[in-house]
Amino acid sequence: MIRYLALSAEININKLPAEPESALGNLAIATLVENLIILLLVATLVALVARWLKIPYVVGLVLAGLAIPRHLSIGLNPELIFNLFLPILIFEAAINTDISRLRSTIKPIALLAGPGVVLSSAITAVLLKIGLGLAWITAAGVSVILTITDTVSVIAAFRTVPVPRRLATIVEGESLLNDGVAMVLLSVITTIHVQGTFSPGQGIKQIFIAFVGGTLLGLGLGYLCVGLFRQLDDDLSDILLTVSVSLGTFQIGQMLGVSSAIAVVVAGLVIGNLAFKQTSASIKVTLLSFWQYAGFGVNTLIFLLVGIEVYPRILLATIPAALIAIVAYQIGRVFSIYPLLYLLRFFDRPLPLRWQHVLIAGNVKGSLSMALALALPLTLPGREQVITLVFSTVMVSLIGQGLSLPWVVKKLQLSKPSPLAEKIAVLQLNLVTAKAAQGELKYLLETGSLPKFLYEELFADYQARIANSEQELRSFYNQRNLIFSEGEVEKEYIDGLYRRLYIAEKSAINDALAKGILADDISDEYLQVLNEKLLALQDD
Repeated sequence: MIRYLALSAEININKLPAEPESALGNLAIATLVENLIILLLVATLVALVARWLKIPYVVGLVLAGLAIPRHLSIGLNPELIFNLFLPILIFEAAINTDISRLRSTIKPIALLAGPGVVLSSAITAVLLKIGLGLAWITAAGVSVILTITDTVSVIAAFRTVPVPRRLATIVEGESLLNDGVAMVLLSVITTIHVQGTFSPGQGIKQIFIAFVGGTLLGLGLGYLCVGLFRQLDDDLSDILLTVSVSLGTFQIGQMLGVSSAIAVVVAGLVIGNLAFKQTSASIKVTLLSFWQYAGFGVNTLIFLLVGIEVYPRILLATIPAALIAIVAYQIGRVFSIYPLLYLLRFFDRPLPLRWQHVLIAGNVKGSLSMALALALPLTLPGREQVITLVFSTVMVSLIGQGLSLPWVVKKLQLSKPSPLAEKIAVLQLNLVTAKAAQGELKYLLETGSLPKFLYEELFADYQARIANSEQELRSFYNQRNLIFSEGEVEKEYIDGLYRRLYIAEKSAINDALAKGILADDISDEYLQVLNEKLLALQDD
């Protein structure tokens, strides 16, 4: 089993007065809780500032982590990351992945996550050996670590600029599978380093056992969870079950010597696509919300804690090496994306060249790369320097590539809005501005700053604009079947309206229940209908 280097804060017992062991333990726990509260408050503030500045949230977390005093660190223990954080990240991504969507894009995803990872890693290893003078075994390990992409940053860029749904599915699917592939390759490299020899047959055997064993383990535990879901009808019990399966699958995979990441991915896909169908809509909404919060919280802690652990002075000193590493893995990405996707046209729908540009520009590194760096063997040549290099590379990648990615995606104009979408936007603009002007007119009239006759004249002009805009929007709504046939942008517009309305209805019902205005038995049935409608919108 791979040994990990614990980078956790330690209390210097020699500098403390003699106290009972329990008192020291209570002091350490109190300090840990205080630091954790401060970090959570910082993360909340970062979220607000990132939204205001319109920058990726993870970029803000890393920058905030660099600015936080070192004594606030609660420790970045790689065992905790691997055994708790990693399964949560993988499982959360898997249960939210629709297999039916993956099925239509499985060929490009398999091409990129399989041969693409191997080819990119090999090219990157050679460049790292030449550019940084790393030992071959070290260069191989670092190259595999740097093939993993950070889906969080890419999807965040996609939310600011509309992109084709098929491209978003390919990005999510590749990231889901290449995590497992990279971890299997890193395991092989670790075995070669420990044993000091390499046999192609032994390597192929290890990869085969890892993939096949991980797949079978994930299928077995996933279908076991499906059976248990049929017996349970309680959201809290289902949450505990999914948490147990995600963490337990990872631990069992490590004990059996198969790929734990592949096992968790497969189990998550089975549960998300089969087990969730065995339960009610309200329980499914609760489960998805819980795992969304869990994944968000884990990403928040990892990025913030890594920012604290790396000293700005050390980061600045390693930036030249980090830039070389970025150039190396980007060259590896280029020589794997373009040739492999050129071959795709012979057995599947080709991907437009602009989509391929996005796959290269979106090759941002994230939390998993940092976790894998900490998991490198203690005897690996230059291990300490490699950890610092990977940390610096991830941070430079998040700040540089993460901030520029939305601009690149926008410039490529992957999805041009249709004339109908532009017309709807203009009508919405007319409604917003006219109603705002009417509000200001009412205020001026009430304060005596505007004569009534002038108020009525101006108010009537704006009311005419509102009436015309509403009439045209109503005609679009009445022709919603035509709107749906025009493309996904218009459908997303209508779905967005319904989603906001359904959420508003749920909020009103929950408020009424809390105040005792409505009875549970009366509202439960209507809440069930609203949950089913919300799930239908999410599945589209």
